[in-house]
Parts: sequence; C-alpha cells; structure tokens
Amino acid sequence: MKSLFFLTLPFIILACTDPDSQDYSNQASLTSEEGLFLDSLLIPKGFKMEVYGRVDNARSMAMSPDGTLFVGNKANGSVYALQDRNNDMKADTLYTIAKDLIMPNGIAFKDGALYVAEINKLWRYDAIEDHLNNPKATLIYNDFPEDSHHGWKYIAFGPDGKLYVPVGAPCNVCETKNDTYYASIISMDADGTNREVVAKGVRNTVGITWHPITGEMWFTDNGRDLLGDDLPPCELNRLSEVAQHFGFPYCHAGLILDPEFGQDKSCENYTSPAFNLGPHVAPLGLKFYTGNMFPPSYKNKIIIPEHGSWNRSKNAGHTGHKISLVTEENGVGVQYETFVKGFLNKSTNTAWGRPVDILVLKDGSILISDDKSGTIYRMSYLG
Repeated sequence: MKSLFFLTLPFIILACTDPDSQDYSNQASLTSEEGLFLDSLLIPKGFKMEVYGRVDNARSMAMSPDGTLFVGNKANGSVYALQDRNNDMKADTLYTIAKDLIMPNGIAFKDGALYVAEINKLWRYDAIEDHLNNPKATLIYNDFPEDSHHGWKYIAFGPDGKLYVPVGAPCNVCETKNDTYYASIISMDADGTNREVVAKGVRNTVGITWHPITGEMWFTDNGRDLLGDDLPPCELNRLSEVAQHFGFPYCHAGLILDPEFGQDKSCENYTSPAFNLGPHVAPLGLKFYTGNMFPPSYKNKIIIPEHGSWNRSKNAGHTGHKISLVTEENGVGVQYETFVKGFLNKSTNTAWGRPVDILVLKDGSILISDDKSGTIYRMSYLG
C-alpha cells in the first residue's frame, strides 16, 4: 500500500463512510427517564433501550460474576459500584468505592478483586464485594507518566491472565522518545510485575478487547487532530504479534504520512489498521458481541461506541456520537454500519449523550455507558 501525504487524499474518506443499513425503530421500543432524550434515539426494530442506572460521568465498566457493576470516572475522581438486588435489570443500590483519585477511568475485575487505574497509578481492591462500603486499596504500580493529556487509562485482563494498559501520547502529535511507555500498550502480571510493551505507535487507545475465536487483541485508536474536518480516520486495530508498530506519529490510518513527522517515513513500514473508521469519531470501549439474545447475524460483530468529535468546523458538523458495528472476516473489517444513533442533534450540532463503553451481559443484552448524560443503558432484543 502506498504512503501518501494527507493533502493528496480526500478520496480515502469514501472508505470510511458508515451507511445506515439498519431498519430503525424509535419511541415504541424505548423507555424514557427525566433529563434524558431517549425518544430521540434510533435503534433497530425489535430492540429496546432503557436506563439501567445513573452515574455521574459514567466511563469504563466491569462486572463481577455475581453481577456487581463497577464504573470508572474521568471528571470527579470517583469509582462506583451498582447492584441490581431485585433482579429487574435496573440498578437499585449505588456505592462509592473511591474518591479523590486522578481520572480513575480504567476499571477491571479479576478473581474477586477490582483494579482501578489513575493516570499514573494502579490500585487493587481485594475481595471488593465483601467491602463495598469501606474497601482497602493496595498500590500495585505507580510509575506511569503523569501527563493528563491522553493520560487516563483503559485497562482489561486478557485471556492470558495479563493486565493490559494503554499509555497515550502526551500531545496531539509528537515524538515520544523520553519514556518507553508513551504511545503504547503494555501488559503486566496482575501484581504489576513483568511489564512488556506489546504494541507501539498507538496515539490514544481507550478500548481493548479480544477476539472470541482467535484470542487476538483488538483495540481502537483515536486519530490526531488538526488535519482538517475529514482526516485522518480513527482506527480499529488488531495485534497479531508482540511489539507491532501502528504508525503514530509518522503514519496515520495506514495511509497518511504526517506532514511534520512523516517526511522521511513510509506507511509500508508500519502495521495498517484492521479497519479505518470515520474521521474524529473517537471510538472507545469496543466489544465483540458474544451473547445469544440478539439475532444470529450479530454474533461476533464488533460493537464500538463512538464518543464523538469536538473540533470539526461548524459547517462540517460533528461525527460519531453513536454506536457502530463492524463485521470482521479473516482479521479485517468488511462492513461498517450504524447500530444506535440520535445522541447528537444534527440541526443544532449539539449532543445530549456520548457513549463510552460496552459490556455484554450473561443474558445477551448489553450495557452502554454515557459520560455526557451520566447514564448506563441496557439494550435488549425483544424480537
């Protein structure tokens, strides 16, 4: 694939469009709550969207096998736990697990313990469900960079039992030679030891998951800003071997050489995305759909919450602010479609909701966090 500078590539956006192939429904299959605009959401026919719980600035999510939902936060320094004690698929009890942390966006659960990532620290709360009111935190690592720019973490345990942690670039676009962890994804043991860089050239990853069949790691990456309204595409990436370099800051989306840092580079020397998403859509906490509630055609599709753009021109309008689906075949994306839309009022170019993370529940329904409205939605299929 040839490497081209961004000014010569207006045509690549055609590959990043997301036609609405769904047959949409609306109010008839939605339940509303005061302060939300669920009746503006468009979802495929047969599906239902309802409120599972309300949490200020709801970000990353993790659920215990017993059904306690843990929610991270980027705005107010708190971590929460929600429980549905009467099993009506609506949270009825809320706990504040921690306060006064620095952007505790990252949440993971393993062997009864809750793991929480601040910008530069990782904490473990052992036997957390026995101590929801006053949990004790154990520091397991405290040497990540302290930059707040792209410093919030998304953490997840892989099928190998390792904890995976992205470390964002501390900039829009720059070379990061002073710290080996910048612009990378690292793995470590659950106690914080045996750290290894598994992916390089990754600008700002806020979503990691694993293919349910191959076990390969897939992740989203937010593309750089200030190349215009329609460049570059954000990325959906697949890690097929350790230490692959995905291009940042030299090559974007496998196609576009950076005008400042890519002058003497070639995109052919870097790993291309499995699929290029829309420009500035800000893809976050993706998941493969592994449940059995949705129709069979949804099996193993990748569900991607697109948090939405912030700096496109007024005339161009915002992108993202929706939930998309990518169909994967043989390690690459072959179809990109809208699953849920309506968080953005296109007539005013303002959003009332911004989806962040996805969880697939045991019954096959999914949870969707929204940090703009402070909501966790449950989406189910009624047929």
